[in-house]
Amino acid sequence: MQRRRGKKVKMDNPLEDSEPPSTSYLDEQQTPMDQQSENCENVHLHSDFDTPSKMEHDKNSVPVQQNLNVLSSNQAENTTVPTLSVGHGQTPESARGQTSVTPTGKKAPAVTANSQKLVSSPEGTPTSTRPSLRRRGRSKKHSETEHVANVEDESDLFSIIRNGKSSLQHIVDEWIEQYKADRDSGLNAIMQFFISASGCNGKIPSKIPSSMDHAAVIRDMTKKFDEDSGEYPLVMSGPQWRKFRSNFCDFVHTLVKQCQYSIIYEQYLMDNVISLLTGLSDSQVRAFRHTATLAVMKLMTALVDVALTVSVHLDNTSRQYEVERRKTQDKRASDRLEGLLAKHEELEENMHDIKNMLTYLFKSVFVHRYRDIVPDIRAICMTEIGIWMKRFPQNFLDDSNLKYIGWNLHDKVADVRLKCLQALQPLYASQELKEKLELFTSKFKDRVVSMTLDKDYDVSVQAVRLVITMQKYHQEMLSDKDCESVYELVFSSHRALAQAAGEFLKERLFTLNATSHPAPRTLLGKKRLPNTPLIRDLVQFFIESELHEHGAYLIDSLIDSNEMMKDWECMTDLLIEEPGPDEEPLDDQQETALIELMTCCIKQVATGEPPAGRGSMRKIPTVKETRQTQGHRVRLTEHFIPTLPLLLGKYMTDPEQVANLLSIPQYLNMEIYTTSRQEKSLDSLLRLIQNIVERHTTTEVLEGCAKALEFLCDEDYAISSRCDLTRNTLIDHLVKKCEQDYENYVTLMAGDEEPNKDAVFTLVLGLKKIALFSSHHNLGTWNLWDSLFNAIQETINLNRKMPLEAIKYCISACHSAVLWELLQFKNCSGQRTSAAQQQKQLRDHLDAYMSLMTELITSNVADFREEAYVSVGDLLICFSKRLKDNPQLKPLVYEPDRNLQQILENFIQTYVFVEEEEEDVDEEGDEHKKIEKLHNRRNYLSVFCKLVACNVLPVKAAAGVIRHYVKYYDDYGDIIKTLLGKTRNINRITSAKTMVLSLSLLFHDLTRDGGSRIDRQSEEFLSVKELAKKLAMSFGLDMVKNREAITALHRDGIIFATNPLENPNNPIGPPPNLGFLEICGEFSNKLLKQDKKVVLQFLDRMLTMGRLSPRREWEPLLFYRNSLVHGETDPSPHSVRSANRRRRRDTGGDDGEIADNDDGSDQDFAECG
Repeated sequence: MQRRRGKKVKMDNPLEDSEPPSTSYLDEQQTPMDQQSENCENVHLHSDFDTPSKMEHDKNSVPVQQNLNVLSSNQAENTTVPTLSVGHGQTPESARGQTSVTPTGKKAPAVTANSQKLVSSPEGTPTSTRPSLRRRGRSKKHSETEHVANVEDESDLFSIIRNGKSSLQHIVDEWIEQYKADRDSGLNAIMQFFISASGCNGKIPSKIPSSMDHAAVIRDMTKKFDEDSGEYPLVMSGPQWRKFRSNFCDFVHTLVKQCQYSIIYEQYLMDNVISLLTGLSDSQVRAFRHTATLAVMKLMTALVDVALTVSVHLDNTSRQYEVERRKTQDKRASDRLEGLLAKHEELEENMHDIKNMLTYLFKSVFVHRYRDIVPDIRAICMTEIGIWMKRFPQNFLDDSNLKYIGWNLHDKVADVRLKCLQALQPLYASQELKEKLELFTSKFKDRVVSMTLDKDYDVSVQAVRLVITMQKYHQEMLSDKDCESVYELVFSSHRALAQAAGEFLKERLFTLNATSHPAPRTLLGKKRLPNTPLIRDLVQFFIESELHEHGAYLIDSLIDSNEMMKDWECMTDLLIEEPGPDEEPLDDQQETALIELMTCCIKQVATGEPPAGRGSMRKIPTVKETRQTQGHRVRLTEHFIPTLPLLLGKYMTDPEQVANLLSIPQYLNMEIYTTSRQEKSLDSLLRLIQNIVERHTTTEVLEGCAKALEFLCDEDYAISSRCDLTRNTLIDHLVKKCEQDYENYVTLMAGDEEPNKDAVFTLVLGLKKIALFSSHHNLGTWNLWDSLFNAIQETINLNRKMPLEAIKYCISACHSAVLWELLQFKNCSGQRTSAAQQQKQLRDHLDAYMSLMTELITSNVADFREEAYVSVGDLLICFSKRLKDNPQLKPLVYEPDRNLQQILENFIQTYVFVEEEEEDVDEEGDEHKKIEKLHNRRNYLSVFCKLVACNVLPVKAAAGVIRHYVKYYDDYGDIIKTLLGKTRNINRITSAKTMVLSLSLLFHDLTRDGGSRIDRQSEEFLSVKELAKKLAMSFGLDMVKNREAITALHRDGIIFATNPLENPNNPIGPPPNLGFLEICGEFSNKLLKQDKKVVLQFLDRMLTMGRLSPRREWEPLLFYRNSLVHGETDPSPHSVRSANRRRRRDTGGDDGEIADNDDGSDQDFAECG
């Protein structure tokens, strides 16, 4: 509860739970907070009409409140209440016999009015001031510029400001000169400006008759207004109209600013302008209401600025007067004292007038329009009231006004909620306004915190920023529960929201306290850096979040707002230095988390790129950003060159930590090894990598070593020769050891001895290291092809039994060997001496490998077929038709034959589109395995779709994938959707034919399972229709671009539906596939009007109509015909009839395939091309 000038006031919240008012827009009940204090001007507000007006008669209309009584009825009876007159001297009955004041506060003589407010018409007949309603009469064919096309006078204010060729200052100065010369002409120009800015072509008479008030003017302009198009300057698109809206707002502000010393205090100008705008803001015409509301809000903002200026002058005058009054009698200048007193009284009168205008406009316009049906009007009100509260808090910042913002926090439109949050941010950022926000915070804080999870990301970001402001200046307002919901947002996929949450995290948890304890020291006496406790808190936060796979997201949220994320020395000291007696050591989990976070920081700082999933598109960095990234990379390189060997040496035995540390070299600037003479550190790093390869067996660690050596051996760096020597030594050691292990294994097998587990393990590990290194380094020098390939071949032929995992690594190594040979041949293609030999060897290896892998894809061993499938898919793309561009590479092109295509299709149908077993989800471990299996299946499907997208497989091969679009949408929907787009880019017509083929395959399955009769209400048939709907939506809205494709789709669909024409089970019945026409009907809305006629003619040619048959079997034909004649004028009626039994040449098989040859039917579609 707040106390204001001795009176207690309560938050006026009729819903008690901080919900916004209902949208009924009825008159608001009087509350204590709406009453003015005893020292404030008591005003009774009127509109131009005695009864509440209505909005326009369309679906967007709602009743609008007209009157808002400031005083209760008993107060009105006992108190003399000054009123603000809106019209030209008319006052309502409630003000009869009372003093009337204008919006500027000037007194006017009391006028007696009748029980109903009437104005005299030009003929002298009393007429209601309410504008009459009319029906919309003009068509919508006018362009948006026709709203102002009839404005012939290019010298009026609207045309000048719209053209934007003159400065607003000059325009206002010219108008002031016009007004001083003839105030009627100047007033008319301003009024006409607001009318024209609303998009109305009407002209206000140069001299308004005395009997005609502003309500009559608005009524007359309404009759001349073209409402039908729904366009007016404030909502028109294009740069000219966006600039006009900005100029419109600036013009109102500049006008008031230039008139602040004299003209705005004249009763004539402000009373008329305010009266007109108040009437327009309550108009039934949306354009009038929108434009006038914006003008009034900007007018109030400008008046607030004037009030601040007057307040400053008033304070200065008061001080000068007090100084002069305190002087002794002989030193006091009486004339100066009188002048200061007169000036003070004048300023007080001016301030009184401005406050009266602000109060009148607020009660007459804002309290009605803040809940207008138009979202932009509500947004304007919320934006401006925030400005008034910040600039003029003594007049506007109280609970009775804050409630409007609080209610609109629940608005259904995101932009209105956004403006509310933006209005509150500067208020909470001020310590002086803290006390005035206490009641509002208690009512609406929970709503603000919940808006951090708003469905609109922009609103969520601003809500988080408001919570940050609360945390900075009002920490006691937020509880731990409030903060927890914001903490989780650092892992959001929306980058702006996550970074805003990161800023909150910094303010709440990661800010150094000035009263913190002195920094502890390590065991050797080294003083810890200031960020050490913050790094510890970050590690603990990451562990408690239980989202250990999303460390990159956490780092991306914090890295721009927190400098501790680049404090490499602080991080490495925590890992390397032994803790002192006064600090707690890091446990294994904390060390692992810190290393992961550190490597994520290094990656983002070195690349400047956010993690995958953050950001929809790759932004081209600016020159400044590139320079900053390079600088960060140099600094982290200088630190980690001597530090990385120490870290690897300490954590060599931990696979997870070593795998993370081995990713660091790829982000370093290798040139610094040479420029800073760090060869010793390089040698230490290379030795450690060798030791790690020998000791570790996990895939992640070994692959990390191979990648690290790949970057170190880059020929662009001066250190490549030194690193290449180490790499060759290491690979030579691996090859010799693997060959020795293989020979030992073969010897044991030849002697009929079963190799023990150690022999099997060493053989598998050796081949694993060879396979992993061959994917990053060319091992052609060691001539491993023959031994590896023979091992695979002998195992398949059962000549020798090898471990299955070992054969899997042999397949992978041979795959890498073929790719390295292709790369080497490309680089050496100019050397004719060895080119032929290289080409022959590569072709032989490719043919032998592809033949063997084709056989393995059909194997019963899962490891064999999966590895073989991925290898074949990869090589088919690498050796595709694209090599034909190079004459020397053309002989290497490998095109899959029909057998291989069928094998690949069978693989995905058998091992990708499979049902999940329910028992796999009982335990957490099974759930993890399920996710891993799904990931593998998605990879297999991606391989196949890539073959189609790269035109290696024909587009029609995608039919087997597209048919599963609906059934497996959750698992593979994104992949299949991308495939549809790629096939359409290859050939739209072929893509459309492929869609029909996929639908026909599903339909063929229905006929096979259900016989000739298909239940068109069954779940299976409806799923086929759902697939057709999704495929139809994939064509988009451009029917002209897809014209040929859509007509070809209907052609193939009709051919399938009428093939065979005779029903073998029912000679007098419809064709067995006639139900397919109902599926084709889902694509009819994609046909152009003229193409529907052509398709209809083609349908009649394929299915001749005979005698009437009302049987239900023919309903799909009626459905399809209706979809083709829908929207046509005077369509010829067609009854459902049985087809004549006539023989046609078979145009396709009965297995769902669509034949390309038919009896001249292409001529019917010639004009569709």
